[in-house]
Amino acid sequence: MSRSRSRSAARLAAVQALYQHEMEATPTARLLHEFHEHRLGATVGDSAFHDAEVEFFDDLVSEAIARAEEIDALIAARLAEGWTLARLDRPQKAILRAGTYELIARADVPTATVISEYLDVADAFYDKREKGFVNGLLDSIAKEVRG
Repeated sequence: MSRSRSRSAARLAAVQALYQHEMEATPTARLLHEFHEHRLGATVGDSAFHDAEVEFFDDLVSEAIARAEEIDALIAARLAEGWTLARLDRPQKAILRAGTYELIARADVPTATVISEYLDVADAFYDKREKGFVNGLLDSIAKEVRG
C-alpha cells in the first residue's frame, strides 16, 4: 500500500478515535490500543479498514488530545459570533481537531495535502455546505500558523 493511502487511512481512523474520545472520554493509551487491536487493518461487520500508518495515527490522536486546549482555541477563534465548539457536530470537531493538529505540528506534510485529506474525510460524513465550512476553517488556520 502506498504511503499516501496508509496516511489517508490513518487520518480517517484518527478522526474516528477522536470522536470516540469525546463521546466516552476513553484514556489515550487505551484508545490507541483498541484501535491497534481491533480497527486498523481489520474488518468490522461489513466495513474493511485499510492498513494505516500506525506511527502517524498514534501521533495524530495522542497529540491532538494532548494539545486540545491550543487546538480548540484556534478553531473557536474562527467560529461565527455566537457559535461555540459545543455547537459543532462531534464528527466535525474531530475532523477539525485532527486537521488543526496536523497544520500546527506536522510541517512535513504540505498544507494543501492536509486540507485536501480532511475534506475527503468530511465528504464521508457531510454534504457540500459542511465540507465548505471545514475547508474555510482549516484554510484560515493554515494562513495563521504556516504563513
